[in-house]
Amino acid sequence: MTTLAQPVTIGDSRARVQAGAVVEFLLVGGATPLLFLVSWLLQRTIGLSSADLAVGFLFFYGAHVINDPHFAVTYLLFYERARARAFGGDFEPLQRVRYLLAGLMVPVALVGWAGTALATRSAYSLGLLIQTMFFLVGWHYVKQGFGVMTVLAARRGVRFSPHERLAILAHCYAGWAYAWASPYDPGKEVEEKGVVYTTIAHPHGLERVTLVVFLASAVWLFGVLVQKWRRERRLPILTPLVALLSSVWIWSIYSSIDPLVVYAIPALHSVQYLYFVWLLKGNEAREREGPPWFERAARVRIGLLAVSAIGLGWLLFHGAPAALDDFLVPRRSRFTALGPTPYFAALFAIVNIHHYFMDYVIWRRDNRQTRYLLERNVGRSP
Repeated sequence: MTTLAQPVTIGDSRARVQAGAVVEFLLVGGATPLLFLVSWLLQRTIGLSSADLAVGFLFFYGAHVINDPHFAVTYLLFYERARARAFGGDFEPLQRVRYLLAGLMVPVALVGWAGTALATRSAYSLGLLIQTMFFLVGWHYVKQGFGVMTVLAARRGVRFSPHERLAILAHCYAGWAYAWASPYDPGKEVEEKGVVYTTIAHPHGLERVTLVVFLASAVWLFGVLVQKWRRERRLPILTPLVALLSSVWIWSIYSSIDPLVVYAIPALHSVQYLYFVWLLKGNEAREREGPPWFERAARVRIGLLAVSAIGLGWLLFHGAPAALDDFLVPRRSRFTALGPTPYFAALFAIVNIHHYFMDYVIWRRDNRQTRYLLERNVGRSP
């Protein structure tokens, strides 16, 4: 018996568009406020200790399929067509310079730094590398928030002038500065991935200065958005602004405001990132499965990318560091300031910092592939 395909009605199409809009809202940051409600309910029902154990366990193992692949997929995106990008015509000259710096100079410098620290058994030097990672992670978070907001707005037909982009970016950078300076750090001994080191002291009063700058930038941004609304009578009211504010305010500055939500922040950031990878590579794959390329099906390409990212993520954060620590760290050295897993600490810092620099190249408008971010397969979102 043959079943005829049913036509898609206007109501079905509208429902699909609305469902896609809700999913996008949740993936780019809208799930964050909901997690505070979940956290409150968990603490009221099973208690903070039990909730902390369950949530920490969930996100520790969830990193295998969310956080780790989000780092790994950057390598797959960045080094795709590496020869053409570095020496061919894929990139303009300035973008090619950025590519060579991020793809060659930065990893060489990072490996040299970490290798020297490990060879000399210097917890101080390896601690500086880890502190560099923590310093730059705020830059990475707010820059991603800026990019997500502007792209989501552009997908809704809203463009920002250079002055408006400057106001948004200034708020992001001010948020990064305040997040790094807060709380005041006179220099204390800490441990990270087994490495014990002393933090670099912040200048006294830096926290207050950066707070004032941050609040001033918020007022500026609010004024710019109000003026834009009065002039154009339209704004990316919901999803783009929630994505920006989640990245800057909740994930960067006030990340420790809730004892349970703090576990989810790296995953929330990673999901936001992976959504844009899906937009980029999904639209590209759908284009290339048709004429004139007739390449493999889009689902197969995206599936292979996902599996490759999971596998590479396991290698970078589990397989390789565990093997190196097991074979290269003598038992007597496991009780020094470098701890039992110095190679894990070194690789963790290297991959994080390299990820920040690769992202700075991949998601620029100079990269022609980013045009796929603006293609829409669903209708307009809120």
